[in-house]
Amino acid sequence: MNAVIIIFGSAVLVFIGGFFGMLYRGIDRKLVAHMQGRVGPPIVQPFRDVRKLLMKENIIPDGAISWLFNAAPLLALISTGSLLLFIPLFGQPALLGRYGDMILVLYLLIIPSLAFVVGGFASSSPYATVGAQREMIVMMSYEAPLAVVALGIAWRISQVPGAANPFLMSTIGEYPIWNLLGPVGFIGALLMLFTLVVVTVGEAAKVPFDVAEAETEIAGGLLVEYSGRNLSLFYLSDVIKAFAMTSLVVALFIPYNLSPALGITATVAAGVIDGLFFLVKVFVVMFVSISLIRAGMARFKISQASTVYVLAMTAVALVGMLLIWADFVIRV
Repeated sequence: MNAVIIIFGSAVLVFIGGFFGMLYRGIDRKLVAHMQGRVGPPIVQPFRDVRKLLMKENIIPDGAISWLFNAAPLLALISTGSLLLFIPLFGQPALLGRYGDMILVLYLLIIPSLAFVVGGFASSSPYATVGAQREMIVMMSYEAPLAVVALGIAWRISQVPGAANPFLMSTIGEYPIWNLLGPVGFIGALLMLFTLVVVTVGEAAKVPFDVAEAETEIAGGLLVEYSGRNLSLFYLSDVIKAFAMTSLVVALFIPYNLSPALGITATVAAGVIDGLFFLVKVFVVMFVSISLIRAGMARFKISQASTVYVLAMTAVALVGMLLIWADFVIRV
């Protein structure tokens, strides 16, 4: 029975993640267009794009490693779908929260990027090769600040008497970081939240960190040779990863439900309210971390993108961690 529940629940979560990922992508494109004085595509455009791509045939370029070229999109979709199983969604515990923690989530975040890189190299296109090299550099750059944020939160929770594994998402939700901090630590947590917001842009491969695609420079980079169903799989993995990453920000820094504050105890009503509140939180994170930044900035050069993460964001995250440590020492 548990296996059936997990299989069915996994399929439902991937479907929901894809649906809301495409919905948020459509809203993001519409909002950015209005902020830039354009009309923009309709909100349902991502759904139309996927439907159109699913009806087209796959074209494999001459010289490509065909089996690897076809396997990369599937690997990307499976890995991004797996992310949703370990992140609390809609105010509920993660489906497989008992079997994986934040460390596993960090590893799973790497796999979709690796799948994009493998697909780019396998296509034998010089544009895709340049895009794959850029993707590898950016990916290695934002892993450092992301790891510092995760360690900072887990370390502070580990100092709470009786706290279970501090890396478990359920433990992080049980002990929200803001409830454990004084004024100094509060500033440190804000710095780490800012770091995670900037990392979200890179994880979602949006301006100014979309150097691996850079349509005006390398004609789409990683995906230049992809078409049809393979391209639709990459598109779906991209929107699901963006939804999963914004959900991770919510899980780490805004793990609050609305029903307890409203005094609602009925299971169904509380679930509906908490689910809607979760969607609002994800939308706010998406708007701040993706839409606003994308509307107001131009694309970085690869050296600039790497410097922002390796030097600036890692330093900001480390300062935030030190402030949380100092706050703990002062209060003890």
